[in-house]
Amino acid sequence: MKVYIRNKMISWGGDSEVLNESQAPVFRVEGKVVTCTKKKRMYNMKGELLYTIRNRFWNGFFNKVFVYNAEGVRVATIKKNKFSFSARYHIVDTEDEMSIEGKLFSRFSTIMRNGQPVATITREFTVVNDAFTLEAEEKDIPFFTALVIAFDNLKDKRQGDRD
Repeated sequence: MKVYIRNKMISWGGDSEVLNESQAPVFRVEGKVVTCTKKKRMYNMKGELLYTIRNRFWNGFFNKVFVYNAEGVRVATIKKNKFSFSARYHIVDTEDEMSIEGKLFSRFSTIMRNGQPVATITREFTVVNDAFTLEAEEKDIPFFTALVIAFDNLKDKRQGDRD
């Protein structure tokens, strides 16, 4: 299955839309207007909360983004060493060994699970807002969509650290 994740151009809180190949909405992502942690909530189209994504407030040597399920239990942490130039992001707090890997300055990344590729992320070229295409098995799409949103939060945070 393929979904398109696009940050909305006009949004006070960092809202995103997630569309399927027919351009029908699949998930709704709402950001908070005022937040130090870029907190976002991901809902299905019935309005049920699926995941909450938020950056770590203070980062030491690692930038981190947390993913919580609807019950508030942390189900993933994406982290990246601030001083690393590799294109590998570690995903911890999951049942499986996971990572997001790509080539430095590349538009393409792969979600790895237990050493096997399970999804591809393509960063789209846009001038104003971030946009991604995610391709994975349908059963994995909700969780991997949350990971892509967290990945985008982390990349935005890392770019902000360099400013």
